[in-house]
Amino acid sequence: MALDRFGRDIHYLRISLTDHCNLRCVYCMPEDMTFRPNKEMMQDDELLLLVRLFTSLGFDKLRLTGGEPTVRAGIVDLVREISRTPGVRHLTMTTNGVLLGKLARPLKEAGLQRVNISLDTLDPAKFKRLTRWGSFDQVWEGIRAAEEARLAPVKLNAVVVRGYNEADVVDLARLTLEHPWQMRYIEMMPFAGATELQQTQVVRAAEMIERIEAALGPLELLNEGELDGEARLFRLPGGVGTLGFISSVSLPFCATCTRARLTADGKLRLCLLREKEVDLLKPLRAGASLEDLRKLILDGVWYKPWGHGLQEGKFALNRVMSEIGG
Repeated sequence: MALDRFGRDIHYLRISLTDHCNLRCVYCMPEDMTFRPNKEMMQDDELLLLVRLFTSLGFDKLRLTGGEPTVRAGIVDLVREISRTPGVRHLTMTTNGVLLGKLARPLKEAGLQRVNISLDTLDPAKFKRLTRWGSFDQVWEGIRAAEEARLAPVKLNAVVVRGYNEADVVDLARLTLEHPWQMRYIEMMPFAGATELQQTQVVRAAEMIERIEAALGPLELLNEGELDGEARLFRLPGGVGTLGFISSVSLPFCATCTRARLTADGKLRLCLLREKEVDLLKPLRAGASLEDLRKLILDGVWYKPWGHGLQEGKFALNRVMSEIGG
């Protein structure tokens, strides 16, 4: 078991498979983003060794992220190997959905259990403006392919950006009237690369809820407000799906955080919004023993911060979002 100094059991690992992406979302990275060379990234054997090490320390919930994880070469085989690792109980992925039309079924057969898919709007023109390179139809195909492959329950993630898609929260909510999906709304958080936009164009969850209720009726709070992961859940009248609000800015959930992140270049990051990291790849390549690496992980986890510093105006500038993995 990996405990931090506040007594939290850290057992959820988000693994960035690559910093590369086939979109250029305005809240994530600049359009002319330069990615790191492959030799600086964890290779398959290195990644699998670290996965085995983390699971031996009690990490049982793994989420594969990016950049965009589906652009990594050999993704299906890599998922298969990770899913076979002793101790892995939950294996999920966050993806932009662009390649899911072809990959959903092979990923399911390889052992992936569920996906979160980014969907910021149902308007193709707005979708193109937000993602710069994206096709709404391609992502919608990916969502339906994920559902058909039973990568369920499907969760859809919308980052809400003022001036881009704040009015679209209503149409997105309507999806849950007919589909058993969870539509999740995420307050934008500041990182390097798009910091000014991320700070000045935040839409808070309370405003999103107000917009949805004004158009579709009062929301029913579910689970007495207990979080489902990071999201506080609601249901529309007559809805078959649910709405989730991830309020990292206005209602932080740091006290219940059980997450750590492994970046594509092999750094252990204990808080999404803090810069401190523990390098695991460099010692691994230098010949560190498994016991040495185990100590690095446990020491890093022990000093996991209580929470982010957004309320004090502090935010991480050492990586853009795509280099962390969300």
